[in-house]
Amino acid sequence: MVYFVTRIANSILLLLLTVSFVFLAGRLIGDPALNMLGPGASDLALEKLRRAAGLNDPLWQQYLRYIANLIQGDFGVSYRFGFSVLPSEDLDAIGQPVVAIVLERLPATFLLAAVAMGLAVPLGVLMGVAAAANPLSAIDRLVSAIALAGVSIVQFWLGLMLIVLFAVQLGWLPTGGYGGVNHVILPALTLAARPIGRIAQISRSAMLDELSKPYVVTARAKGLNESRIVFLHALRNAAVPIITMIGDELSALLTGAILVEKIFAWPGIGLLIIDSLTRSDLPLIQASIAVVAALVVVVNLLVDLAYRLVNPRIRLGKGV
Repeated sequence: MVYFVTRIANSILLLLLTVSFVFLAGRLIGDPALNMLGPGASDLALEKLRRAAGLNDPLWQQYLRYIANLIQGDFGVSYRFGFSVLPSEDLDAIGQPVVAIVLERLPATFLLAAVAMGLAVPLGVLMGVAAAANPLSAIDRLVSAIALAGVSIVQFWLGLMLIVLFAVQLGWLPTGGYGGVNHVILPALTLAARPIGRIAQISRSAMLDELSKPYVVTARAKGLNESRIVFLHALRNAAVPIITMIGDELSALLTGAILVEKIFAWPGIGLLIIDSLTRSDLPLIQASIAVVAALVVVVNLLVDLAYRLVNPRIRLGKGV
């Protein structure tokens, strides 16, 4: 219990440091109002935006107000979302709460991550187990080659090649967008390539270690079925490093989906971050990064809980 309280406290501190860094970076790289409106903006428009966004206050007051608002769930207001050029109307009338914009994009990112991990976890584990159960065989070499390719390949290039092959040349799938099942196949495959390789590699390594232990030799000597030994005994004992890798890859998916969502025009939070950076929409950038950081922290906490479910003998904080 003490360990989890400590982890939660550390996670909150990490989130605070992350949002603080983003807040300071947004102000240190230049005038936020000028970055949002562009060098051609009039002094009147700049002053109007500074007044509406509270940018005329001292930096420390802006920071304390920002943190206080975050605690209350208020991530600020976007004055640029939906506009290529800032309108001349009253800014208070056109501003949109950024938390609503971010939450609207989260389901698409969750769907893409879920499909990608739904492909990566069973495929990666099965490939690793098959390779470990048949060391130095053709299956082992094939799995090692596929895993190495998955880890090494550049997602941006893979996504483009999948579009050229399956969308342009064969015409089987759409080039991008968000809709039916056929829209999620290509981005999910692109996003799943690296996790499949990493999970297969760690599964193979962990299973080879377990299959060489005395209890496996004893089980085989007793005549237990090989599949029962591999999947019921060895795989369970090898689950901790595999779960760790799955958690790491899920966190990487949430942060690495930015380019994939851009390639396939997938309306998730990754594409939102790119669009907000393009428009220099500072409140939306801050909110998007804060939400992604919070999701990564939650994933890491869930991985710790999974350790105890898989192996109750593990004492978190000492053994892990």
